[in-house]
Amino acid sequence: MKRFLLIAFCLISTSAFAQQSLNFNNSPMNFENSPMNFNNSPMNFNNSPMNFNNSPMNFNSTNGVYDNQGNRQGYQVQAPSGVVNYFDNKGNRIGYAPK
Repeated sequence: MKRFLLIAFCLISTSAFAQQSLNFNNSPMNFENSPMNFNNSPMNFNNSPMNFNNSPMNFNSTNGVYDNQGNRQGYQVQAPSGVVNYFDNKGNRIGYAPK
């Protein structure tokens, strides 16, 4: 009986985890989160490192992303759709946070 309960618990928790990780709103397959969407693309000037607001040379920048030692790793930009995009200092998209 204990073995049956353990197996049932494992199956239920695995299926709950799978549903959470397959949420379409968080998926990169959702166009709102996709780098193919111009609002999320480094080709958009708002997301470009050529934009002075995103430049590592701008010491007054408020959108920098830093590591634990205080070294700038990149910057973040919020798209009009509400998605927050993370870019490295060269302008490569390295992640996102869905709205």
